[in-house]
Amino acid sequence: MPMSAHPVFLLLLSLAGTLAGAAAPDWTEFRGPTGQGHAGNPGLPLHWNATSNVVWNTTIPGAGWSSPVIAGGRVYLTTAVDGDGGRSLRALALDASDGRIVWDREVFHPEGGGPGIHGKNSHASPTPLYRDGRLYVHFGHQGTAALDGDGTVLWRQTSLPYPPVHGNGGSPVWADGALVFSGDGGSDPFVAALDAGTGAVRWKTARVTPAKKKFSFSTPLLITNGVRTEIISPGSGAVCAYDPKDGRELWRVLYGEGYSVVPRPVFGHGLLFLGSGYDRPVVYAVRPAGASGDATDTAVAWTTARGAPNTPSLLLDGDELYWVSDAGVAACVDPKTGAGFWSERLGGGFSASPILADGRLIFINEEGTAFVVARGRDFRLLARNELGERTLASPAVADGALFVRTETRLRRIGTPSP
Repeated sequence: MPMSAHPVFLLLLSLAGTLAGAAAPDWTEFRGPTGQGHAGNPGLPLHWNATSNVVWNTTIPGAGWSSPVIAGGRVYLTTAVDGDGGRSLRALALDASDGRIVWDREVFHPEGGGPGIHGKNSHASPTPLYRDGRLYVHFGHQGTAALDGDGTVLWRQTSLPYPPVHGNGGSPVWADGALVFSGDGGSDPFVAALDAGTGAVRWKTARVTPAKKKFSFSTPLLITNGVRTEIISPGSGAVCAYDPKDGRELWRVLYGEGYSVVPRPVFGHGLLFLGSGYDRPVVYAVRPAGASGDATDTAVAWTTARGAPNTPSLLLDGDELYWVSDAGVAACVDPKTGAGFWSERLGGGFSASPILADGRLIFINEEGTAFVVARGRDFRLLARNELGERTLASPAVADGALFVRTETRLRRIGTPSP
């Protein structure tokens, strides 16, 4: 059923920044059911490492930095496997209870293996989306597909190629029975919607901004601002809002030459919080209600460049807004004003987005070290947990467990059964 037909869901989404939601059984898209990193109260252990409090540990074939999604007792991932026959872009389903691979399906087999990628990227970086018994997988410029619960490919869509820079990255969002994603490549960037039932292109809107470097990797966010439902999609040079029905641009806020934008926006207190990308990241707080056309001079509530992230998304929890910079400095500010409460160096480089679970923040750096921090306006480090393996993927939470993808493995972290 289209998301816009669910006012209760949209209300919860709009309040996600002010209330930590109840524990959700499934984690169906990038950053969870609201797309904002809230995991409720699943009862995760405070301490773990590569073997302690690990329910199972499964080797994943190939390479990929897509985050896991969990639905109906299964964990879904994408991966890219290189072999003598070229590159195989694949979708996997694992049994969430024991980590067993239930099925492993090739979705695309691009000729020539595709263009090169950044050293911190993969050919399977966008996170899948699960909805109504179907798994939707996205490989950026290389295509999008739908699979059923048994791994049968229902449709493939390859008519929206674009010249990638550093590979793919942004994930799709569900809106009105469509999958919406950005195609921000080296030239002619766009935002598009595919019919979830057939894969047909519903609309495609050119993204025209003054930024010289056109490529970006952000995942859109569907919001309701009290007036209407909008798709918020940051790209190079601007964050834009689109009408889910036809892709018409509703408003935009410009942020200069910002490019390679990665963070997914978060929403609460009537404000959108987002990052402006490279080379000098800035955190923006934007008022979407009533915005129209070029709203750069009217819709920006506040900005700050202090410790702003290039890659990890922000996290809003009530009256505190959190983020961690790529260089490992975590911060907590007042979301209404941008005034800082604390700023602390955690250590290491960061790409994964933080999550909130059991009233605690979990930040995982690229070396696989998880920093568990107490929520609130006073910094308290509760635990430092070492997995000892590189990870760039954001974690997922479902079934009372934390799922973490590292370079070669997927782990279910929780309290093992006696």
